[in-house]
Amino acid sequence: MHDNPILRSFRNFAILLAYCLSFAIVSFLILQIGLDVDFKTSIADSLVSTVLLCGFTIIWFYPAKYISIEQNKILKVIISHEISAIISSALWILLTYIIMVAIIGFGDKYESFFYNTLLWRFLVGWILYALVVSFYYLVSYYTESKDRAVKESELKSLITQAELRSLKFQINPHFIFNSLNSMSALTEIDPKKAKEMIIKLADFLRYILATTEQEKNKLSEELKNIRLYLEIEKIRFEEKFDYTEEIDDGCSIVEIPNMLLQPLFENVIKHAVYETLDKVHLQLKCSLDEGYLKIHLQNNFDETSKPQIGTGVGLKNINDRLSLIYHRIDLMVVKKEKGIFSVTLFIPCEDNSTNKK
Repeated sequence: MHDNPILRSFRNFAILLAYCLSFAIVSFLILQIGLDVDFKTSIADSLVSTVLLCGFTIIWFYPAKYISIEQNKILKVIISHEISAIISSALWILLTYIIMVAIIGFGDKYESFFYNTLLWRFLVGWILYALVVSFYYLVSYYTESKDRAVKESELKSLITQAELRSLKFQINPHFIFNSLNSMSALTEIDPKKAKEMIIKLADFLRYILATTEQEKNKLSEELKNIRLYLEIEKIRFEEKFDYTEEIDDGCSIVEIPNMLLQPLFENVIKHAVYETLDKVHLQLKCSLDEGYLKIHLQNNFDETSKPQIGTGVGLKNINDRLSLIYHRIDLMVVKKEKGIFSVTLFIPCEDNSTNKK
């Protein structure tokens, strides 16, 4: 999140004020106690030096801003700042002297004191320049790093959204093409069933259009769509499969990624129902398990049938979407043993993001 400009300006002003007050106090104590300068001269010299220093501190921002370490050779940067530090220190000393003389008048006593502390003043000006410029560089680097991190985060978010949209759009044409092929075949064999299939497909597409912009949807709504999908496939395969559900209390209101279950069931139809002459039993179980919605779909399959070669959109699509949305790679478990194929999905509930055991 970006800083509020007013708060940032107030913070910078507070830092500058604290820095100048600290310098004024230290300068006064050195003059009054360390060098035994009279009180009036110590006060005047400290205030004049500090006010001028505030102005120079603001001006020193520009060399740090325009002499970039990243875009210039380090030797050029050092030489440029050495020249700037010498000029700034000399101007600071000269202006301090002119103003002090104007305040306390010309006098051998102050001039003698000023000349005796000339080297000390120059070293202080040089050191302060180095500290202030270094501070500006650190602040600039920190600010740029924060801005870069924000931009990278926004870019990653946009890329993730684009990938999710791409994965979601892979599902719809995949099923629609299969349905159109089925309707084409039924048109000649059984026109009545073809008409029924067209009506149900229209309802299915209406649901897709209504929810296409939603990232997530309630499980109950997704299951309505799945039942409609299975009704369409029932027209095509008739009694070759049956479907049962076991939905525990509280599961229906949990939100899951939109159209996540569609390729899961389509995978069963394509690789189990289509490949066997025996009846296939689809069983869906949903339960809440330690902060996760556990979705378990299993079906029997013919182990002797030759696997059908596909584009790999189905299960890979599900796994990729889960990884992008929840930043986890362990939310899908696929098992295939003893004539039973099962897929288990673990959807993190919104109020619990703890890891699955």
